[in-house]
Amino acid sequence: MDRRTFIRSSAALGLLAGMQSLAPAWARSTPTNPIRSPALEPTRRAGRLVEYDLTIDRTPLTFGGKTGRAVTINGTVPGPLLRFTEGDEAIIRVHNRLHEDTSIHWHGILLPNAMDGVPGVNFPGIKARSTFEYRFPIQQYGTYWYHSHSAFQEQLGHYGPLVIDPAGGDPYTYDREYVVVLSDWTFEDPHDVLDNLKNRPNYYNFQRQTLFGLLRGEDMRLQDRLAWSRMRMDPTDISDITGATYTYLMNGQAPDPGWFGRFQPGERVHLRFINASAGTFYDVRIPGLPLTVVQASGQHIEPVVVDEFRIGIAETYDVIVEPKDQAYTVFAESMDRSGYARGTLAPRPGMTAPVPSRRKRPLLTMMDMGMAHGGSGMDHAMMKQGEVPVHHGSRNHGAMEKRARDASSDTTAAMHGHSMHDPHAGHGMTGMADMPGAAPTRLRPPGTLPEPVPHGSDGHGPANAMAPDVTRSRLHEPGVGLEDVPHRVLVYTDLRALHPEPRRAPDREIELHLTGNMERYMWSINGKTYAEDPLIPMTLGERLRLTMVNDTMMNHPMHLHGMWMELENGHGERIPRVHTVIVKPAERLSVLIEVDALGPWAFHCHVLYHMELGMFRVAMVQPPGASIPDRFVSR
Repeated sequence: MDRRTFIRSSAALGLLAGMQSLAPAWARSTPTNPIRSPALEPTRRAGRLVEYDLTIDRTPLTFGGKTGRAVTINGTVPGPLLRFTEGDEAIIRVHNRLHEDTSIHWHGILLPNAMDGVPGVNFPGIKARSTFEYRFPIQQYGTYWYHSHSAFQEQLGHYGPLVIDPAGGDPYTYDREYVVVLSDWTFEDPHDVLDNLKNRPNYYNFQRQTLFGLLRGEDMRLQDRLAWSRMRMDPTDISDITGATYTYLMNGQAPDPGWFGRFQPGERVHLRFINASAGTFYDVRIPGLPLTVVQASGQHIEPVVVDEFRIGIAETYDVIVEPKDQAYTVFAESMDRSGYARGTLAPRPGMTAPVPSRRKRPLLTMMDMGMAHGGSGMDHAMMKQGEVPVHHGSRNHGAMEKRARDASSDTTAAMHGHSMHDPHAGHGMTGMADMPGAAPTRLRPPGTLPEPVPHGSDGHGPANAMAPDVTRSRLHEPGVGLEDVPHRVLVYTDLRALHPEPRRAPDREIELHLTGNMERYMWSINGKTYAEDPLIPMTLGERLRLTMVNDTMMNHPMHLHGMWMELENGHGERIPRVHTVIVKPAERLSVLIEVDALGPWAFHCHVLYHMELGMFRVAMVQPPGASIPDRFVSR
């Protein structure tokens, strides 16, 4: 190596070391790191009692060469990794050094209601310059995260990873582990971001269709454009907030040079992916490296080999990879293709791999609006029975084959022996007799997929801009922008619990419509905000089917606090447990809930700006016959 090459290489390594020093310890890779991601050292450990101290403050941090003031946890974004073992007792003291209230919600963790961390719902919040002590038993295993539930602090960096090792060990082996936290950062004040969206909802959308695109044949046909124009909607509205303001982060690092993780050739590497974004869905792939998905929402599943997966806001996926003696790019592309987060897996520092070119931005279709060919949608949504559902993760598929299979139904099990819902039924509680508490009627077997259903006459008022002709299960679809890729993409029908469990039939069903008006940037449930209709009443001990119907053109990652949702994806006793699930446009999706935790629990869309504007409810779990607390009564 000549002197010039040595100096250039030394400078590059020095830059890499400097960038890594900005990240928390668990996000760095050095030869002395343990196989598992290093967690924050507990303040005290006594038997199964594990204590941590976390400090919330504002700290200047640099993202992509520009400095902003972040809300940090122990001085970093993301915050420190907290690690427990199933069966531990957690004590976490949160010291708030901010001049405002704060909070921490333990996302996906089952715990006592008072420890859930949602101000105004189950605790008053952590006052400025004060300390709050969380204490709860660790009753589960898996990959989770924690974040603020106070205003826009989550957008400002207030989040971190949490890993719980199973008491009996994992059912799969690996040699090295990394936690990979995906997020988004803006140097704008989040309140200004919201104001911009309220004033002009497409403020951050610089990917709208143009006349030039029409003439070149790159965008949709003129007649389709005119149809969207008549609906006063834009098929490029994939994400509210884009790379126009967002810097996309992987473990707190901007894409250039990005996060670095080291491995030894021949190792099996366990990657724990967490989407801690405020507004970004990511499509994750490692070109040249198959991904074996082994956990979803922190729960073990039957391994599925794929090449790419979409991770919605607040979701977690664990994958195992077996890299060779070369560098690989960990590529997390935003769903709207306006940017990406990036990392590198390599056996030696300084190695890099090519960064994939960004794909063409996707367009919504009339199917995303619950229509087919601009018509009623029934000819497409009421598809042929008796055909096998698509299983994207299990095999390669070409674009043409995929389109053909997507035109077939995966609702056979759901529809067999069951009549269609009444198209004239309302959208409150369905499948119920008229009398409150009466036995359910016409409820399909647990674990089966929802039937396609024509939308009823209730348009949910001015807060809702559209109502699909037909809503149907879309769990077998990879999602907008991934329909025509030539490789394996994870879909929700791929997810099967590792072990079968008997699934008790639901006692009743609640149907909720996810509603919005993009033109006015309004978000709600059943056309009403949280202030207008705050509660979903639930009774302790009941078995509930919650059916979510997306009346909007946006994807909504819906999260229930305090209880598992069992995703009815057609796998009977092997349906998976999830804490967060993406509901696609014009989709009808159902989950089963064992209502076993007293108290008020938040239920909301995890797009932060949607939640703040009203796509939020409180699932109020009470003993039979109890009255609603005054603070939750609609005014």
